[in-house]
Amino acid sequence: MNIILIGPPGAGKGTQAATLVKKYNMVQLSTGDMLRAARTSGTDMGNTVSGVMDRGELVTDEIVIGLIEEQLKAGDGSGGFIFDGFPRTLAQADALNELLSKVDQKLDTVIQMTVDDKVLVNRITGRFTCGSCGEGYHEEFKKPATHDKCDKCGAVGAFKKRADDNEDSLKTRLMAYYKETSPLIGYYYAKGQLQQVNGLNSIHSVGLDISKVMAGVS
Repeated sequence: MNIILIGPPGAGKGTQAATLVKKYNMVQLSTGDMLRAARTSGTDMGNTVSGVMDRGELVTDEIVIGLIEEQLKAGDGSGGFIFDGFPRTLAQADALNELLSKVDQKLDTVIQMTVDDKVLVNRITGRFTCGSCGEGYHEEFKKPATHDKCDKCGAVGAFKKRADDNEDSLKTRLMAYYKETSPLIGYYYAKGQLQQVNGLNSIHSVGLDISKVMAGVS
């Protein structure tokens, strides 16, 4: 099953995607991760990405679609793919549809994680990650078992916060998200592919709701 998770910064998309990867053997296609991996891959596409980013230029939709196509053709996603950070525009949504058709696949559903903006402020400003392995935590919702020690890799003193995880930056990012994503929500609703889950529920409850959505369209 191929799905798109849509939601503003801090909605929990990354947390839920990680759960889906483990539960259903899905592959999370994160635009940022793919670009970083491509830079050091040594492939023709990777060299193109590296050149564009080294010059400080924006990576084009064609390049991102090319990276996604490589992943789809690699055949590693036996449980399907989770598209994370793509598409962001209507043009990208059309390009993704064309690509999936080209490789004889389809988009099964689009899951929108709805949240309240005020709650997002608390979520964003309280989150932090392990600088060693990337495991995510939160000052209120997901504290490490031992203070200053990562539960996953055991690193001590490696926790860090993103520089833009503050209220002012969040408002700017939310504005950009709503400007970019609102058309997508209407686009997928019109195609009958949009489903919604309440992203304010507990991590476990949201995960169950997403699984119910996927079961309903499988």
